[in-house]
Amino acid sequence: MGSKIYVGGLPYSATEQELNSLFAAHGSVESARVITDKFTGQSRGFGFVEMASGEEASKAISALNGTQMGGRTLTVNEAKPQEPRSGGGGDRGGRGGFGGGGGGNRDRW
Repeated sequence: MGSKIYVGGLPYSATEQELNSLFAAHGSVESARVITDKFTGQSRGFGFVEMASGEEASKAISALNGTQMGGRTLTVNEAKPQEPRSGGGGDRGGRGGFGGGGGGNRDRW
């Protein structure tokens, strides 16, 4: 088991310091990160914690999964590797993504 942990169901007011403190009771925390919206800076309700060892991570997962924080139930499990993102937004059938075909009657408005 790796040492990176996914933490879901965080209260939107949760700070990285609070997340660090929560996990520090179960082992040595290397980093704690609350994921925020890049435009608003608002928490997205989840984060990641890196523990010093897989054993500590396993103990923290067992102890904290399903517990409450700020009135919300936490989902705590081993983080999965981030899947590569496609750069083009998917297949749009060669239309460039701007509406469907035709184009007739453009000066309607």
